[in-house]
Amino acid sequence: MKRLSLALAMLLVLSATASVAMAQQPPPPASESTAAPAPVAGAPAVAPAAPAAAAAPASKIDKGDTAWMLTSSLLVLMMTVPGLALFYGGMVRQKNALGTLMHSFIIAALISVQWVLWGYSLAFGPDKGGIIGGLDWIGLRNVGLEPFDAYSKTIPHQAFMLFQMMFAIITPALITGTFAERKKFSAFLLFTLLWATFVYDPLAHWVWGDGGWLKTKGALDFAGGTVVHISSGVSALVCAVMIGKRRGFGHQPMQPHNLPMTVMGASLLWVGWFGFNAGSALEANGLAVSAFTATNTGAAAAALGWMFTEWMSRGKPTVLGAASGAVAGLVAITPASGYVTPMASVIIGVVAGALCYAACNLKTKLGYDDSLDVVGVHGVGGTWGALATGLFATKAVNDGGGNGLFYGNPGQLWIQIVAVASTYILAIVATVIILKVVDALVGLRVTAEDEMAGLDLSQHSETAYSAGGGFGEFGAAAGGGMSEAMPAAESKPRVAH
Repeated sequence: MKRLSLALAMLLVLSATASVAMAQQPPPPASESTAAPAPVAGAPAVAPAAPAAAAAPASKIDKGDTAWMLTSSLLVLMMTVPGLALFYGGMVRQKNALGTLMHSFIIAALISVQWVLWGYSLAFGPDKGGIIGGLDWIGLRNVGLEPFDAYSKTIPHQAFMLFQMMFAIITPALITGTFAERKKFSAFLLFTLLWATFVYDPLAHWVWGDGGWLKTKGALDFAGGTVVHISSGVSALVCAVMIGKRRGFGHQPMQPHNLPMTVMGASLLWVGWFGFNAGSALEANGLAVSAFTATNTGAAAAALGWMFTEWMSRGKPTVLGAASGAVAGLVAITPASGYVTPMASVIIGVVAGALCYAACNLKTKLGYDDSLDVVGVHGVGGTWGALATGLFATKAVNDGGGNGLFYGNPGQLWIQIVAVASTYILAIVATVIILKVVDALVGLRVTAEDEMAGLDLSQHSETAYSAGGGFGEFGAAAGGGMSEAMPAAESKPRVAH
């Protein structure tokens, strides 16, 4: 732990020093009024400029657009804290509730600093070969209060930076659901910092950065199907395999300790997702309204799709299943939300609900322990959504996007496949390397004794409930006196959702 603390402190100090040094250098030639517009994270792609005609309209801050983007940034932050924190926190056993909440909460702090120091510059800074942004904007140098045309003509550059920061925060937070209840807090911190820097930042540049190679090829990802959901879902699978199963997995009951908390978290995710998707229009305009409609429709259709699939499969619909289905729909509609019609959103959502339900239950047969079904919901849901964009996208919704297979352009589906495959490769290779580095430095998982005691006590010296509030393996010792009264209720292994 001392080595980790020293390493993190040195990294932050060096970054701050570099920021000061960069700030003392003369700024590069101004480009904020000359760069060709290339909207990012959902903004419509812009066709090449006409050879001679009228000059593009000058950049000018629009108060309505700026207010909408700041509101959207708040909504996306709410998705992580408290939304994802509650969603995940309620699904773990009581003895791990605080540790799981802490994951989402501290990521909001850690990535906020990383993004300001170097993350934003790597993701959206001046292009280096289509692969990564340069360090020209380290410490937010030259990221000012005027619009930067390459990303938006109507909002301050810092407003765009803040909106993208919230995406950078929630993406590694999604991964924590796969290794919940068994990973060291020190390993979690180091993994998060490295993963954000070497997976999220380059991938964001590929897809959304000005000059990114997937963006240049025409890949469509309105709000994060590849960048957020596939990257986190695939990395989660790597984590589940390399870290290993929870002790007792498949033999001991591991029921959610507080489903009302999980449903509240899912509800906050649903609300916050409107900032996630509709905000990616980067303006308060008709495209934002269209993305808003698609988002709600996809989520609703997927909740029903999961519920009815589970009902037919298991005999009863569950509350957890309905909540998980809504999240699966939100995941799947994310890359398509700015490019598809409401009817296409229904199809994408229904398929996502049924597909993700099946994927979450498949983990039992495949033998990996994805604690909170990150792979099934985000990995599978994100993949379906990215491919569905190549099927259902239409310029009738967004003339800055493209037509998909069903609108006469099979080439768009191929581009989407390339984007998905590239995301898989980057996420798998980089996550394997990062986990090996973290394991060598601090070790990945807690000891058997610490895992049995629970991460709340072993990692944070706290308990979530002082008197009651749930039952589980050590419920009586932790104040949850129902552990001995409910053995029958937990006798069957938990089926996913």
